[in-house]
Amino acid sequence: MNPHQYFLGDVVRLRKPHPCGSTDWEVLRTGMDFRIRCLGCGRVVLLPRPRFEREVKQVIKRQISSEESEGR
Repeated sequence: MNPHQYFLGDVVRLRKPHPCGSTDWEVLRTGMDFRIRCLGCGRVVLLPRPRFEREVKQVIKRQISSEESEGR
């Protein structure tokens, strides 16, 4: 199991391309489900956490969390 933390505003690349051709998505919501927005066409999709974590290929842009910015 690969424990990754994802934050609001992260840009991730998924394994399968969206029908519009884009593979990059922005994280809008985290928790049991992830709400992500396609950066190609703007479509918003809700995925369960296990499927999202399985589909993520890499994090393109990391949004700094509030804990990291405070130096903890």
